[in-house]
Amino acid sequence: METATMSPEPARARPVFSTEDTELLKTAVLAYLKQNQESPESIKYSNLYHRLGRLG
Repeated sequence: METATMSPEPARARPVFSTEDTELLKTAVLAYLKQNQESPESIKYSNLYHRLGRLG
């Protein structure tokens, strides 16, 4: 007869970014947008900037 071994609960996931990182990322994305306004990808970066704004 096999006995099931009890494994410990997995550790809680830690956030990837700190709250301080949000402002740094917003600043970096905004700087990129200002330098690359004519880029076809600029709309993606603009959307990213707005999503970062919703984080806090």
